[in-house]
Amino acid sequence: MLQPAAAPYPPEVAPNNIARHLAQMARERPSQVAVVMGEGRDRAGRPIYRRLSFAELNTVSDRYAWGLSAAGVRRGARVLSMVPAGLPLISLTFALLKIGAVPVLIDPAMGRRNLAQCIAECAPEVMIGVPRAQLARMLFREAFRSVRLSVNVGSRLVPLGDVNLADLSVPLHTPFATADVAADEAAAIIFTTGSTGVPKGVLYEHGMFDAQVRVLRELFQVEPGEVEMPAFPLFALFNVALGVTSAIPPIDPTKPASCDPAAVVAFVRDQAVGSSFGSPAIWSRVADWCLERGETLPSLRRVMMAGAPVPAALHERFRRLLAPGADTYTPYGATEALPITSISGAEVLAALAERGADPAAGTCVGRPAPEVTLRIIPISDEPIAEWDEALALPPGQVGEIVVKGPSVTKAYVARPEATALAKIRDGEALWHRMGDLGYLDEEGRLWFYGRKSHRVETGQATLFTEPVELAFNRHPGVARSALVGVGPAGRQRPVVVIEPADRRALRDRRAAARLLAELRELAAAHAVTAGISTFLLHPSFPVDIRHNAKIFRERLAVWAAAQLEQRP
Repeated sequence: MLQPAAAPYPPEVAPNNIARHLAQMARERPSQVAVVMGEGRDRAGRPIYRRLSFAELNTVSDRYAWGLSAAGVRRGARVLSMVPAGLPLISLTFALLKIGAVPVLIDPAMGRRNLAQCIAECAPEVMIGVPRAQLARMLFREAFRSVRLSVNVGSRLVPLGDVNLADLSVPLHTPFATADVAADEAAAIIFTTGSTGVPKGVLYEHGMFDAQVRVLRELFQVEPGEVEMPAFPLFALFNVALGVTSAIPPIDPTKPASCDPAAVVAFVRDQAVGSSFGSPAIWSRVADWCLERGETLPSLRRVMMAGAPVPAALHERFRRLLAPGADTYTPYGATEALPITSISGAEVLAALAERGADPAAGTCVGRPAPEVTLRIIPISDEPIAEWDEALALPPGQVGEIVVKGPSVTKAYVARPEATALAKIRDGEALWHRMGDLGYLDEEGRLWFYGRKSHRVETGQATLFTEPVELAFNRHPGVARSALVGVGPAGRQRPVVVIEPADRRALRDRRAAARLLAELRELAAAHAVTAGISTFLLHPSFPVDIRHNAKIFRERLAVWAAAQLEQRP
């Protein structure tokens, strides 16, 4: 049997390590459920749930930490984690954090080419993965060439990897001492969604995670003992630090828009879920299902939606589903900086009423979060080496959103050019350029205007995705719209691609002609869309795998160009 290595530090000496929160909750709230998730159904068809208390979760992660440490996993080692969302992922991630190793959390559904490039860039020393991931390592040897230890998470009967995880869950005689890391020491590598290109690895430090925990607690008034449904798996890690029960939903994290709304609603009721964080793609399906059947969600007090702009109509629908005093929230941010603003559904609807639902207003995403400094700077595609306060634009002017604060990350992994484009040095601090556009109003609220890389420059005007698409998304025949530019930069032809609400418009020429005519009339009614006359119908937009909500406009632009070339 593997012999555990000696504990490097006493348990109480780890003030910066984010993993210390698990041991703290195990002491303060030992019997509270830390994680609950479904494990099939019994003969009567009733769901079977597996639960781990904070004390049990801490013990499991200690056992893994001892075993992984004995197998050679050391502080600072990058460990590629290819394990599904749920109990193994949570316990393993905390085990690695306790060791001081650096988990590399990656979306396996990002595509083979992207996956191979991202793994090669991270150069992990260790891989922990399910059999499918182990087979991928054998097929793409070059991408995994840095891996010196592979841990298989699966049956011992399948001889994959160098060692099986079950053999590393050693008997626990002594609690594992959490590594005493520095606040600026690497904690994890988390990948962007890749909505504007190949996903980038974002290097997180322990102090950044701590700052996020503080901000989330203050921003949403999170109380220990709550039950939270993290439809985005990473939030289960924050829940542990917040003393919150994570109820892992019956949702495939790589296909959230394909969730079964009936199963989600049943799970929310079974677990008395009071709060949830997830993609608007999930909550749109759930809201439609509930409204069609006259169902409500009385246990939910807080529904957080992020990953893409949230339509005002979705906030409106939830007003009919939630109990009095409950609300929706749209925290805004990115993998590199989260959260940087937030706003409630009630505030969104009030802000829109102030603007008379004018699409030129954009989407209000709220005021800066605690500890976050936010500015708007002129739009530029060039690097900015040093910060100058003279860059900041006054209220009302559209520009690029930049943020500074303790939760803002400093660099991408193995992407120095991308880092130079995204960061602005300000003494010892750094500003992050969000790559998003918007403006601040006189009250200090941020209004989102879309991605910088998605703006369309015609030579006469610059068009922005959010206000343009807001104008067309209000049409009842439109499920989604996407502004794209066709042609050379600076002389682009603006094209709006439409995903019809009624798919008959895709095959019925009369229905299509009627919809397109109405859209042209709508375009002429607003200043922000008056110059648009080209519309195309698309059956189903390509979207990101994490949220199923961010539209891959680059792909749509290529498709639109091909469609226009075929026209007589």
